[in-house]
This record gives sequence, C-alpha cells and structure tokens, in this order.
Amino acid sequence: MKEEKQAPTPLEEVGPKPYTRFRAYIRRNALLNTAWRIGVFTVGVTVLAGGLIMMITPGPGILGLILGLAILATEFAWAQRALHRAKEAAEKAKEKALDPRKKRRNTITAVTLGILVGAAVIAYLVVYDFTLPWAIGDYTPWS
Repeated sequence: MKEEKQAPTPLEEVGPKPYTRFRAYIRRNALLNTAWRIGVFTVGVTVLAGGLIMMITPGPGILGLILGLAILATEFAWAQRALHRAKEAAEKAKEKALDPRKKRRNTITAVTLGILVGAAVIAYLVVYDFTLPWAIGDYTPWS
C-alpha cells in the first residue's frame, strides 16, 4: 500500500507569523514600544488629517479618514472604538442609500437637474447664436 501524503500544517501550528514575532519583540522593550507607538500615531494622524483636508478639496476624503483610523486602531483602543462607530455609520448610510424610495427620489432629482442644465445650455446657444463663449464680443443678451 502506498502511504498517503499528510496535509500541510496550518501556519498557526508552525509558529507565529514574522510580524507577530517582530511586534512582540518591540513590545518587550519599553523604549522601542514608545517609539513604535509615536510612529504609528504620527502616520495615523497624518493620514487622518489628509482625509480631513480631502473632505473639502478634491480627493477620497472618507477613504483617508477610515485609513487613518485603521492605522491608529492598530495601537490605540480609542481609535478602535471610533473605527467601529464609523463602520456602523457607513453601514446605516448604505442601507439608507439603497432604500428604494430614496433611490427613486434621487433618480428623479438627477434627471430633473439634467434636463434643466440641458435647457440652460440650449437657451445660451440660442441667445448667443451658437457662438463659442470666447468668441463673444458683447455679453449682453439683448441688442
């Protein structure tokens, strides 16, 4: 009879992952642990601040906020709680956005605004005789 090959053992049984061993080594030394936490705090707050800035400027602001909180949550309990609350709020917002009545209302609003913008563009082209904006000599609509 042939011997059956045994399934490879899972990583947990082989030993801790390299990052886990590295982090345990850092935690044993108070100075290294403090430096590590300061570094994580600095990087996390920087990403969080970038997310806040991107909330008012172009960019993925919410992604920056969540990523900053996730970085901070690796070392700080308060950030874990804030990240948990943010995830719950995102889940509620998702449910609210997928509500059929609100989805229908948003679709109707978008179509109405699209029609109004299209009408404004057509009115502009009629008033200015289909002239491109940089070729208009007098900007008054009446003559």
